[in-house]
Amino acid sequence: MHLIIPYAALTDAPPDALHSLALPHLRQLLAQMTCTHRDDEARDAQPSPHMPHERVWARSLGWPVDAPLPWAALAHPRHTGPQAWITPCHWQIGMDQVVMLDPAHLHLSDEESQQLLQAMQAFLQEDGLDVQWDSALQWHARGDVFEHMRPPSLDRVIGANVKPWITDGHLPDSLRRLQSEMQMLLYNHPVNDARMAQGRITVNSFWVHGAGRLPAEPAAQADGQVLVLDPLRGPALRGDLQAWQAAWRELDATHLAPLAHQAGLRLSLCSETSAHTYQRTERSWLQRIGAVFQTTDTGRALQALIPT
Repeated sequence: MHLIIPYAALTDAPPDALHSLALPHLRQLLAQMTCTHRDDEARDAQPSPHMPHERVWARSLGWPVDAPLPWAALAHPRHTGPQAWITPCHWQIGMDQVVMLDPAHLHLSDEESQQLLQAMQAFLQEDGLDVQWDSALQWHARGDVFEHMRPPSLDRVIGANVKPWITDGHLPDSLRRLQSEMQMLLYNHPVNDARMAQGRITVNSFWVHGAGRLPAEPAAQADGQVLVLDPLRGPALRGDLQAWQAAWRELDATHLAPLAHQAGLRLSLCSETSAHTYQRTERSWLQRIGAVFQTTDTGRALQALIPT
């Protein structure tokens, strides 16, 4: 089993918040494991469009991480051809930047989402896109334009300035034009009129992510069972340190506790910039005895996920 934990460390968290976090089952696991792979982004480097946990997951599937990561196609394997997710969202437009708010904060109902998609369908179809409703914040799209796209993941742009990602070639001109058309269409849509009257955030754009076509053959042998645990994601994106710590303790108690003797376990701890993968390795009898008396500092392992 390969266990992937996104947002295992918060970039802006004070060191004490990591070192004081009591995670006994994570400590027990790390005492038995060795870090075998590191994927670190430099603090001052242009970030990858894909989040570290996505790159780990992609490698486990045998996908090249410098290519599109077709998450929509993975969820809909019966469909052939290039696919993508479309997420309705709100852009907060300022003088010098356009910030993507977390779409979860929209609290968009299924009915509202379906009405917005219905209003957009004629424009989407005119651009050769077949878009079907999957959930309130996730529409499934098919179209040739997604063939070679490598759009940033939704998590990469939440709370960030989206302008660089729109203007640097990640988004084809046809989709940039479509976004502009949809902003005008949605401005006076009845769903948004009602939301404004209620003092709620409006839907004024959309984001394309998870685009691409499933590879005919993986570039490498895929791993066995992969489990992505994301209860830390919500508190991390909200910047709620106390809720994040509570979610970590719950994850440690419920998901990590049963894995103390799991054979062949791999564990990937991920932050917004790094992913460190640990594996159980063969040890000498002396190393095994030493591990009994070893005190593993989980705070140090989490702190290592934050670039200096």
